Formats: sequence, C-alpha cells, structure tokens
Amino acid sequence: MKIIDVKSLAIPDLLVIKFGRFTDFRGYFTETFRKSDYTNSPDIHFLNNIDFVQANESFSKKGVIRGLHFQWNPYMGKMVRTIRGHMIDFALDIRKDSPYLGKIIAYDMPSAFENEAGEWIWVPPGFAHGNLFLENTVIEYFCTGEYSQGCEAGISPLAEDIDWSLCDPELKRIFDAEAAKTEYMTEKDRNGFTLKAWLETSDADQFIYGNLT
Repeated sequence: MKIIDVKSLAIPDLLVIKFGRFTDFRGYFTETFRKSDYTNSPDIHFLNNIDFVQANESFSKKGVIRGLHFQWNPYMGKMVRTIRGHMIDFALDIRKDSPYLGKIIAYDMPSAFENEAGEWIWVPPGFAHGNLFLENTVIEYFCTGEYSQGCEAGISPLAEDIDWSLCDPELKRIFDAEAAKTEYMTEKDRNGFTLKAWLETSDADQFIYGNLT
C-alpha cells in the first residue's frame, strides 16, 4: 500500500489516509489495504492494534442521507472510502468528557478514476457516523467489530442540538440543501435521538472519552 499522506481533521481522532495509485495508459492499479502497513507503518501508528473483522459495501442513490449510526458491545470503528460516485462523510463526537462532545465534521470524498490517489477516512469508536451522497455512489468500509443487533443506536442528523461549528461551511450548506428536499432518508434516521436525549440514556455511558477500545 503506497501511503502518500495522513492528516488529522478538525477533531484530531478523525484521520484521512491518502494512498497512491499506479497509473498508465490502461488505467490504474492500487493496493487499498495491506495488513502489514496497518500494523508496522509509523505513518498510521494509530491503527497498530486495530483488527478489521468485517468489510461492507453499500450503494446509495443520489440524495440519500444515512446516519448518524454507532454501536457498542462490540465497538465498531470504520475505515471508509468512496469506490465510485461522490460521498460527503460525517462524524459526530458522542464521547462523554470529550472536548469535542457534540461537535460534527464533514469530509468531502468524491471519486474519480483519473485521480492518482484514493482516500480512506478513519472514524474510531465514540463517533456517530453518517453520509450524504451527491451522485449514485458505491462505498466500502472495513469495521473493527461485527454487527451487533440490539447494541446500536442513531442520532438524527437533523437534530438541532448538534454543533456544526467545526464543519466546513460549504459542506454544511450542501447538507442543509439536500436535507430539505431528499426523499431518500429513512424515518428511523430522520427521527433518531437528539444529542441531549441520547446522552441522557444509560447506554451513553458506553462511550467515555479515553476509555474506548
């Protein structure tokens, strides 16, 4: 895996890994994952002890909004990339005692076959995760925990008590415009918890800053 760059986002625990593609007149070849790089590379030391146990692929139509989802028992961290199309990825900090509790970021992840690099975004446990799709889009994500029915919840991306102050204003504008008109959002997601309502549940104590593995 040809790692080009690793950068932190406005919430430092959220990171983007840029990896190279080997291109020629035929197209490109790339390694999107090599376990030894994730366990040995100093550039991504934060993943040294991470074991990915499940890989998912998802197709979403233009205008779909998903999230904001999270689970515990086991916790599920996610490495997410856009295979085809255009995704904006969202991550909301739900860790009690975190200096970023209640704050959300957005990261723009369009895909183009002619690009000389691809990107993963790392969303660790302790974040509610969601997506907005601006085109018909296929994404892939590696998970650190298997799906656990009954140990999952969601905060509505429309909740008025989410703090968008760290989010790129243009991405927030795009989200607001799409959220106002989309027909592609489940009632479960639309009517998810507010941040305040979630933090008042006993299950919210599963997510304590500095105490997630």
